[in-house]
Amino acid sequence: MSGENSSADDVQRVWDVVVVGAGPAGASAAYAAAVTGRRVLLLEKAELPRYKTCGGGIIGPSRDALPPGFELPFRDRVHAVTFSHNGRFTRTRRSKQMLFGLINRAEFDQQLVEHAQKAGAELRTGVTVQRVEQHGSAVPDRRTVAVVLQGGETVLARAVVGADGSASRIGAHVGVKLDQVDLGLEAEIPVPETVAEDWKGRVLIDWGPLPGSYGWVFPKGDTLTVGVISARGEGAATKRYLEDFIARLGLAGFEPSLSSGHLTRCRADDSPLSRGRVLVCGDAAGLLEPWTREGISFALRSGRLAGEWAVRIAEAHDAVDTRRQALNYAFAIKAGLGVEMSVGKRLLTVFERRPGLFHAALTGFRPAWRAFRDITQGATSLAEIVRSRPIAQRALTALDRRPAPVAEPAAEEPVGS
Repeated sequence: MSGENSSADDVQRVWDVVVVGAGPAGASAAYAAAVTGRRVLLLEKAELPRYKTCGGGIIGPSRDALPPGFELPFRDRVHAVTFSHNGRFTRTRRSKQMLFGLINRAEFDQQLVEHAQKAGAELRTGVTVQRVEQHGSAVPDRRTVAVVLQGGETVLARAVVGADGSASRIGAHVGVKLDQVDLGLEAEIPVPETVAEDWKGRVLIDWGPLPGSYGWVFPKGDTLTVGVISARGEGAATKRYLEDFIARLGLAGFEPSLSSGHLTRCRADDSPLSRGRVLVCGDAAGLLEPWTREGISFALRSGRLAGEWAVRIAEAHDAVDTRRQALNYAFAIKAGLGVEMSVGKRLLTVFERRPGLFHAALTGFRPAWRAFRDITQGATSLAEIVRSRPIAQRALTALDRRPAPVAEPAAEEPVGS
């Protein structure tokens, strides 16, 4: 903080960056800002660690976006994927190298926050942010944002990062617009050792009965995370899908330790990513992959960018410079994650109409399986595959036009095998 501001800051402490929300996006933003030596405050409404509805799959892009020296708390390492199409045509594909790892979000998020704290960020938990103000009596000057907490306390900042999840109050302030909202339902099911051993190192992905839906089983030691996701508005059918899914897996006799649900929200193409000195990232910005609804890698990557640009906004001396930095942040998001989202959107459109074709390709067409493997391992991305491989671009274009084919049954095998 430069000397010219010190007298004003001494009246009420002004943070360089305040981050709202301590999930992967917020912790990444706090780390990225704090590591530059700035004064960073991380606000979280819950007490940590806390449970989050999430499959907990850590793919290559997530791993690559973590702070240096971060030791992933893996509960399992996945080397095999069993695919099924609404419980039928079951087939397993395997990889010698790990495809991705599985974590418990409570542990993972806690560890990310600890890294942000080690970098110099200050954490306050049990704090609910009611609103942010960029004008009015609570704001001492044009370089300051007032973060108003429940109970009336006001925290001042030079820049604010909203990472407060899919029902974001900061997102509402920025004016985030949503294009796609899905309902995820999940059960954490403790299982006996014999059942756990059967699933060790292997996940199940089931293409579901509702358009765009799928289910998953992620093993985490003595617990299986079983979930399904589908478009919002199909609540009863989605619940039925989860119940049927659990029953046909032979898991209905085990009592879940936790059952939960959440909405995932995907941004519209023209949705803003900032307003004045306030940026949004992760779920608060509607950043996730539209087809798989994978959000952790999007949270980590957008959080890091938001933290880096929040530091630049904190240093901006006028509205023109603030706007320039905010536009640069939006460009960085759209050039990377935005391109991946647009490809994911196209894939979701095709998948909604032709899930059987996706299943047949992943289980019977080696290049499709290799692409899946390379994406999960972080060797490439959906966008890179479509951009660099003309055959993928032509296939996607052709799929947009062709009538839905009838899926050929792949070799059957027991789902629990």
